[in-house]
Amino acid sequence: MKPGFPESGTQRFETAPDTQAFGEQLGGVLEAGDVVILDGPLGAGKTTFTQGIARGLQVRGRVTSPTFVIAREHRSEVSGPALIHVDAYRLLGEDPDDVDSDPIGALDSLDLDTDLDTAVVVAEWGGGLVEQISDAYLLISIDRETAVAQDPDSEARIFTWRWVSGH
Repeated sequence: MKPGFPESGTQRFETAPDTQAFGEQLGGVLEAGDVVILDGPLGAGKTTFTQGIARGLQVRGRVTSPTFVIAREHRSEVSGPALIHVDAYRLLGEDPDDVDSDPIGALDSLDLDTDLDTAVVVAEWGGGLVEQISDAYLLISIDRETAVAQDPDSEARIFTWRWVSGH
């Protein structure tokens, strides 16, 4: 990651456009090989945030949730890194305790570590799985419950992030 983005922090965003602007700021400093893991409940704003990252990276195509395709690649419009947008939830299967499921094998079949030479990987629901493809990754947790508990009409999200190194 290029300089210009704090290595850790917490910030509150009141609207979806605010969330996207924050994502765009991050996307502007990400480089090929960077891995971003997004953690948060359903509807937390993971895809909205990734749309901002895509704008910052200046990649092609409309960014939507990759839930049904597992991973979607968006090529750069400016000779920068591509964006690989992954929904790791589908890799975990219906029952994470199911001994017949093989999320590691499914992840390996996506060849994400190969793509790291030319791409940024952003993984929704990736904690506990996607971090194995890189020695360092940016972990971003999105909290929508705190703001709603304070004000049921709130659309705010609280983002907490930190770089994690080593396995």
